[in-house]
Amino acid sequence: MKFDNIKAGLKRVKGFSIGVVSAVVIMLFLQAKTTDSYFEISKNLDIFTTIFKELNTFYVDPIEPGKLVKTGIDAMLEDLDPYTNYITESDIEEYEFQTTGKYGGIGATMRKKDDAIIVGDVHEAGPAQKAGVHPGDQLLMIDSHVIKGKNTDDISVLLKGSPGTQVSLKVKDAYTGQESVKIVTRGEIEVSSVPFAGLVGPANNIAYVRLTQFTPGCSRLVRSALDSLKKAQPNLKGVVMDLRNNPGGLLDEAVSICNLFVDRGQLVVSTKGKMPEWDKDFNTMGAPWDTKIPLTVLVNSSSASASEIVAGTTQDLDRGVVIGERSYGKGLVQVTRPLGYNARLKLTTAKYYTPSGRCIQAVDYASRNPDGSVGKIPDSLKKEFRTKSGRKVLSGGGVEPDVNVEDEPYSKLAIALYTKNYMFDYATQYATTHKTIAPAGAFALSKDDFNEFAKWLGNKDYSYKSETEIALDSLKEVAVREKYFEAMKPEYAAVQNKLTHDKKQDLMKHQDEISRFLENEIISRYYFLRGRIEHSLRSDDDLKKAIALIEQPTQYQALLVPRKAN
Repeated sequence: MKFDNIKAGLKRVKGFSIGVVSAVVIMLFLQAKTTDSYFEISKNLDIFTTIFKELNTFYVDPIEPGKLVKTGIDAMLEDLDPYTNYITESDIEEYEFQTTGKYGGIGATMRKKDDAIIVGDVHEAGPAQKAGVHPGDQLLMIDSHVIKGKNTDDISVLLKGSPGTQVSLKVKDAYTGQESVKIVTRGEIEVSSVPFAGLVGPANNIAYVRLTQFTPGCSRLVRSALDSLKKAQPNLKGVVMDLRNNPGGLLDEAVSICNLFVDRGQLVVSTKGKMPEWDKDFNTMGAPWDTKIPLTVLVNSSSASASEIVAGTTQDLDRGVVIGERSYGKGLVQVTRPLGYNARLKLTTAKYYTPSGRCIQAVDYASRNPDGSVGKIPDSLKKEFRTKSGRKVLSGGGVEPDVNVEDEPYSKLAIALYTKNYMFDYATQYATTHKTIAPAGAFALSKDDFNEFAKWLGNKDYSYKSETEIALDSLKEVAVREKYFEAMKPEYAAVQNKLTHDKKQDLMKHQDEISRFLENEIISRYYFLRGRIEHSLRSDDDLKKAIALIEQPTQYQALLVPRKAN
């Protein structure tokens, strides 16, 4: 046994393990209220440290101290909620991007295609675009690193770096097929939390704003967008605030967004936690943008946290109408605590409550089932609250919209064409032969264009299984297991034959849906993310409902008062 190596290993981990343990000790000791709890904390930390040292000294194979500790911490946090996480030094950059929308890089996404890495979306006016990198280009080398065999996560690490530094990319051009080396100067890439704002409605007199995340300063961006739209159309009839697929972010920014539409001094949200300092009321403090204009807020099942604060407050104060699907149901507040060595702990410290007093948290992490799983709060435990006008709202299940609009599911064929990259590849080919296209809001494929796409698909494999076929496969599995299949084999084969697809017929059957997907992909080559969003609004059922309500003030107002009992 090489004790010199063991001593070196102990020396390497000493600072790290002491830092982690010390941070945990300080945090837990501050919360220890009794001698018994103090003893339990001290005892178990001592056991943990001893086990770690014993493993490092005597385990038969070398261990990775950092990885071992992270595994232990992750397992400990597993029993809590999914939002309490240990963030290592190597994960800090990704965490910062999630909270600020900023990172140092080239401004392009990558996607895997067979064994190749292909450039996906390119950020408008970003370093990659300025260097002449296009969507569809194949990445061959990054500096001296060969790309073959690497995944997109590996590529992301190589492409990110400090703004101002350079990276050499060897690419195969999607349009010409030629290989070349492009020198890209990395920049600070900021993914705007307001990627699109515009005028919608029959008379283009309704303001639409898409907010994708509650990052620092996003409320200023929303206000600026609304100011610009009002300047372009002084007689605005209403506002549509789109919070669909918005995972949340900063609580203060949620309060500021609400402040755009309600007067200063209004309670927006309260937080209550274990420590007294987490019991706070958050009130609006600034001058509102407009307190009277009709407001609609769009949400779906992926609208969470700060998005639900805005939607819930809009509802509780009867300030506007919430449209779409029931929101995610995350009524928890997180903060980050430094652990030393650039590591952090993100942990849940409080629950938040909207002005009516309800908490919209849908999952009860404090009450786990015997198998360790967690369940949603049952309807019997949901409490009833009242909005400012007396409308009934419930706690414990996200924000239930005032107007439900269910999204139509995508067809299996459209999903197959998308996941197999056929739409992406055809969009690249289309851009090769079309230097310009109509504006994003007006662009549409003709029937001849769609027929060209169908012809291009040719003998390409885009097979898929329908829901009926999947159910039939399950039936076969059960029948084989229960020894019935041989007797029903002829009938099974007959049904299977009837379900066999005619690909061309399916293409024509789903032409409208597939055309929308394909148009969206093509538009991104010319108008980037903002073009994608603008185009998608043409077939947006939630938006159509919001516009219809704003156009009919009587129906809009009727949704903001309690329903009369029969």
